[in-house]
Amino acid sequence: MKRKTHGAIAAGHPKTAEAGQIMFELGGNAFDAAIAAMLASFVVESTLTSAAGGGFLLAHTQQKESILFDFFCQTPRVKKPLSEIDFYPVNINFGGAIQVFHIGRGSIAIPSSLMGLFEVHQQLGKLPFSVVVEPAIDYARNGYEVTPYNRVTFEILEPILRATHESKKIYLSNNELLNIGDTAYLKDFANVLEELAKKGIQEFYQGDIAYQLLNDMKEGGYLTQEDLHDYRVIKRKPLKLNYRGYQLLTNPPPSSGGILINYALKLLETINFNSFDLGSQTHLQLLATVMALTNEARTINYDNYLYEDNIIRQFLSSKNLLESKRKLQNTINKWGSTTHISVIDEHGNAASVTNSNGEGSSYVIPNTGIMLNNMLGEADLNPLGFHAWPCDCRISSMMSPTMILKEGEPEIVLGSGGSNRIRTALLQVISNLLDFDLSLEEAISQPRVHWENHMLNLEPREQLETIEKLQLPPDTQMILWEEVSMFFGGVHGVRYKKNDGLEAIGDPRRSGVGIVV
Repeated sequence: MKRKTHGAIAAGHPKTAEAGQIMFELGGNAFDAAIAAMLASFVVESTLTSAAGGGFLLAHTQQKESILFDFFCQTPRVKKPLSEIDFYPVNINFGGAIQVFHIGRGSIAIPSSLMGLFEVHQQLGKLPFSVVVEPAIDYARNGYEVTPYNRVTFEILEPILRATHESKKIYLSNNELLNIGDTAYLKDFANVLEELAKKGIQEFYQGDIAYQLLNDMKEGGYLTQEDLHDYRVIKRKPLKLNYRGYQLLTNPPPSSGGILINYALKLLETINFNSFDLGSQTHLQLLATVMALTNEARTINYDNYLYEDNIIRQFLSSKNLLESKRKLQNTINKWGSTTHISVIDEHGNAASVTNSNGEGSSYVIPNTGIMLNNMLGEADLNPLGFHAWPCDCRISSMMSPTMILKEGEPEIVLGSGGSNRIRTALLQVISNLLDFDLSLEEAISQPRVHWENHMLNLEPREQLETIEKLQLPPDTQMILWEEVSMFFGGVHGVRYKKNDGLEAIGDPRRSGVGIVV
C-alpha cells in the first residue's frame, strides 16, 4: 500500500530541511514547514541568513490565494555625516571571482526577518509557534555538525567572521575557524528564540535586545528606535507573467529580481528553442545576450524609476521591450549568498521563501548570537551609490521566490540565493524546465553562465570547443570556472506532478537537500 505523502521541502542544509519535515510529521502545513526551516537556517546556515536579515515569502494557499510577504530590510529614517559612520570594504574570494562588500555598523539596514516569519505564521500557520520554533532551539542549544559546505562559507567569509569579538565566539575555536565535523553551538540564540516564543516578536524590536542594539548603533550606525518601532511587513500582489502556457508568480517591485527575470523571459519567448540544443554555442550566446540586454534595460529604464507607481507597466511595455527584441534578433541573425526554501504540501499550499543577511555586517548583538545584515554595503542593492539611498524606504532586492502554476495549481516552487546571480540562476532553471522539458534535477544541475559588467562567467562543461567559438556582446571578457560553484546561486525546488507525486531537489552547488515526507 502506497504511503500518503504529506509534503516536500528543498533547502540548503540537512537540518534546515529536517525542521520542515518535522512539521509535516506533526500535522503542520507548508507554511509551518517553511517557517520552521527558515528559523533552523538561522542556526545551521548562519553565514548565509539571519534573524536580523530580511527576505520574502511567496505563498499560494489551498484557497488559491497568492500573497507575497515582503519583509526585506528598510533604509533608516535619518542619515548621519559619513565621518560618524563605521563602514569599510572587505574582499570576498569565491574561488574564481573576488567581490568587494562593505561591512561595519554603518552597513546595517533595519532587521526584519523575525517580524516577517511571525506575520506569516499568524496568518497562514497551523501549528503553535512554540512548536514551530522547537527544531531551531534544539539545533542551537545542542549543536549541529559543521558540514563541508558550512566550512566553505566560513572560509569565504573569514574576514567578516574575524572582525569582531562576538563573531569570533560563534565561528572560531582556539582562534581557528570551526572545521568539518566540529560541533557548532548558538546557545545564546536558543535563549532568544525561547523568549520570543513566550513573549512575542516585540521582545526583539522593543525589549532588552533592541535596547542593546540601539545603544551600540549610537556609535558608527544609523539605526534608531523609530526605525525598529515603525517597521512593518508589507503584503503585495505577486508579479504575474505567462510563459509557454504556464503562469509564473514572483517578487514584484520595488524589488528588482522578479521584474528582471520577467523581462528576460519576454525576450526568450521570441526564440524557437527547437532550433538548437541545450548547452550549444547558440544557446550560450543567446543566454549571454539576453542577460546583457536585460542589464542594459535595467540601467536605462529601471534603477532610477523603481519607486514609481507605474514601473511594472512602463518597464515591461511593448515599447520598452521593442528595442531589446530588435537587438536580440539582429544578434541571433549574426551568429549563423542568501538561502532559499521551497515547500509544497498535500493540500495544495505552497511556500517559496528566500532570506538573506547579505554577507553579514560583522556586528553581533551581544549575548544573542545574532549577526546583523550589511544590506547598505552591497553594491547591487545600492545602484545609486553607497549612502545615496532614500530614507525610510524598502530596499530593492534581487531575491525572487518563484512559483510556476499550471491551470491555477502550483506545479513547481523555486528560488535561489546568490546575490546578483539570483535572477540569472532562476532564469536558466526556468528555461531548462519549460523550454527544454528537463526534469527538476537536470534543470538545477545543468552548468550555468552569468553575464554582468561585460564579464561572462561560465561553469565547466564538456564542450570546450563550443566555448572557444562563442560570439559574445562587445567587450565581453570570458571567465571559465574550473568547478561548479555557489557563486552561480543555489536553486532549491519542489515539484508536483499528478501522476508522479511530489519531488524535492536541492542545488548541489550549495549542498542542497530535498525531502519528501
